[in-house]
Amino acid sequence: MQLTYYGHSCFAVFIQGKHILFDPYISPNELARHIAIDEIPADYIFISHGHFDHITDVIRIATRTGAKVIATWETYNWLNQQGLTNTHPMNPGGKWNFEFGTVRCVTAQHGNSLPDGTYGGIACGFVLSTPDGNFYYGGDTALTMDMQLIPQFTTLDFAVFPIGDDLTMGPEEAIVAAQFVKVKKVVGVHYDTFGFIKIDHDRAKETFAKAGMELELVPIGGQIVL
Repeated sequence: MQLTYYGHSCFAVFIQGKHILFDPYISPNELARHIAIDEIPADYIFISHGHFDHITDVIRIATRTGAKVIATWETYNWLNQQGLTNTHPMNPGGKWNFEFGTVRCVTAQHGNSLPDGTYGGIACGFVLSTPDGNFYYGGDTALTMDMQLIPQFTTLDFAVFPIGDDLTMGPEEAIVAAQFVKVKKVVGVHYDTFGFIKIDHDRAKETFAKAGMELELVPIGGQIVL
């Protein structure tokens, strides 16, 4: 499975011939100014919640590519009101079979509002089970005991967790989350974009290594194979 990182919490995976994009926040991000946003491919776009740093570029990318956009009910309705028509609603506790595999929507402990201040519904994460591998994207979640339920349904190959602290988990909490979901490899997101979520990269990697885990910090625009 190939993963491309576009900065902050935005990344894409290429699965079964489909480009699957998560939480597109690129154009306002100074750290991602070298990314050609109008060249990013997308067949599906998953939105974990409606905060500006996860949803800013969804309409721009979805309109250009025709990608199907998946979000929780209130955010789904809001996107429809913005003119998107190729959308699909999911809520925590539910699952849906897409052409690339099965997706479970799970709870994320985090706030949620949309750019105009309206209520965005419950924040969420997604667990993808595919022929190319299985992973869990936590969204902006805090550490929660609910994560221990995920391995009862899916054996994961890796997880994508926020590690910037302050607004989400930091490295220490993300390690416990990885233990809860039974993975040894974590791709870090939601760090460095703003002053209050800057991290020491070497220290974060060492913290994971001491716990017997690997933390991947992919350069913006970089790709890894998982």
